[in-house]
Amino acid sequence: MNDYFEEKSFVNQSVLKMGTYEDCNFKNCDFSNANLSGITFIDCEFVFCNLSMTKIKQTSFKNVNFLDTKLLGLRFDQCNTFGFEISLDNCIANHASFYKLNLKNTLFKNAQLREVDFIEANLSKATFDNCDLQAAVFENTNLKETDFRTAYNFAINPETNLIKKARFSANNIVGLLHQYDIEIES
Repeated sequence: MNDYFEEKSFVNQSVLKMGTYEDCNFKNCDFSNANLSGITFIDCEFVFCNLSMTKIKQTSFKNVNFLDTKLLGLRFDQCNTFGFEISLDNCIANHASFYKLNLKNTLFKNAQLREVDFIEANLSKATFDNCDLQAAVFENTNLKETDFRTAYNFAINPETNLIKKARFSANNIVGLLHQYDIEIES
């Protein structure tokens, strides 16, 4: 039988019981390399935590906010996709995978997203506010109405992604021309 936790705060934890966590806060927790597979998080917040290389197979993240948290190498693509909804604020999520996930309206703010897999993801209406997307992979990705105006270091091929009404700034438009190997001077 799984435990149910509601409106609880967890500080400096490194292990969690199998169960459902609703309206819970996690602060300064180190779950790096832990196994959180099958756990359900609903309306939760992770602050100053480390979830790097954590196993999250069939884990549910429903309206979960990550703030100032390390998410290195997380395989979000292995999560339970029903109701999947997250936001990242001031997080490091290098080498994470969002392969084929529905991330519509997702907010990525001040996030380091280097070498992240966004292949075949739905990022329509998502916002990348001041995000580093160095070597992030976009292929057959839905980027309709996505906001990249303050994002940087990205390379997006308009021929292999849906970018209708996506928003870019004059400063970062070069990220759409990378595949043509041309030089642009300011």
